[in-house]
Amino acid sequence: AVDSLSQRHFVLCPSWVADIFFNNNHNKNNKMTKTIFLSLALMFVCTISKAQTVMQLKGVDCNGNSHDLMADLDAGKAVILHFFMPSCGSCPPPAQKIQKMAKNILAKYPGMITAYALPFQNSTTCTYTSTWVSSNNLSLYAPFDSGAAQVANYGGFGMPTVVLLGGKNHRVMFSSMSFSTGDTTEMRDSILALIAGSVGIADPPSFLNSFDVFPNPASDNISIHVDLKESSTILVEVMDIAGMQVAVIMNEKLTGMVNKQFSTALLPSGNYLVRLSANGQVTTQKLSIAH
Repeated sequence: AVDSLSQRHFVLCPSWVADIFFNNNHNKNNKMTKTIFLSLALMFVCTISKAQTVMQLKGVDCNGNSHDLMADLDAGKAVILHFFMPSCGSCPPPAQKIQKMAKNILAKYPGMITAYALPFQNSTTCTYTSTWVSSNNLSLYAPFDSGAAQVANYGGFGMPTVVLLGGKNHRVMFSSMSFSTGDTTEMRDSILALIAGSVGIADPPSFLNSFDVFPNPASDNISIHVDLKESSTILVEVMDIAGMQVAVIMNEKLTGMVNKQFSTALLPSGNYLVRLSANGQVTTQKLSIAH
């Protein structure tokens, strides 16, 4: 169940706990104090069952492809888990929205997002899951025939349950059992922040001494400073948080230290990435615009 007022998520309790509560709650000979005690116990069990750690998912999917979730995280990738129930009409639309968002990012950062479609129970066949993925045009998702242990680990059982994992420290960046359109934006921002961190200036490309963007936050103008170790044809572009190009600042062969002014007056206030690429290597700087 989901507490819609606070957006706290609770898992379903073991059946024996629910049976004890139900039977005692309907026994006229029970005292009120016992009913209250059982109610509190039920809430306690429900609340503490939610896991905070990532669970490994390793093996062959229903298409015969091998996967290793932990290895993907160690490689700096974002991993999306989409748990669905058969005949659940509300499960495909969120998966489709997430896929559209993810493919926009993958267009600029190939291979940086992995997604899995997993049923809530272990009795679903591979044929059903594969058909569910293909009939809903969910090419991003690798189909699996069992997900009961996984969804329980993340405190799920909503329709659908969506989990976003990322980072070499193996963390849960997002989870929801009551998915909304705004959640797609939250997931997008988390993925881009993860990717930006993994390709950031902390480990500059071999052709580059430095790459700076200032002021940051900016209002009407920014200065781009590039210090090249060698003559290179560089592309500097501004990307929105969906990973789509919104402006090109430079695209030319340059040598040494280069300074370039760029007007941000026509860009809406918000968060962006300034992306520099050359010689098959990429680095980024975060940019915030506030008019």
